[in-house]
Amino acid sequence: MLNLLTNIIPFAFIVKLEELMPVLATTIIFVFIGLVVFAIAFFVVVKITPFSVKKEIEDDQNTALAIIIGAIIIGVALIISSAIQGDSGSGSSGGSNVPAATQGK
Repeated sequence: MLNLLTNIIPFAFIVKLEELMPVLATTIIFVFIGLVVFAIAFFVVVKITPFSVKKEIEDDQNTALAIIIGAIIIGVALIISSAIQGDSGSGSSGGSNVPAATQGK
């Protein structure tokens, strides 16, 4: 098993520079957009709570609130991840990958 991994790993790092730059630029753009959306979501959560989130978590050691904030962070991350990945073609469009024009023939 280890021998198989040592044969595969060197090929994973061989990427042509002209193929890497567009992917890297897209990744940086999506990271920036994701961080902005996350910051907005966290700001909204902090503003709609009737108490200080920082005081409750840090000073009062409110574990339940920390779990809720963590769940919100994970939820926003999943939404951003799904938005970045887009439609993978396996949605609820009926299950068939055959184009609509050729289905009736």
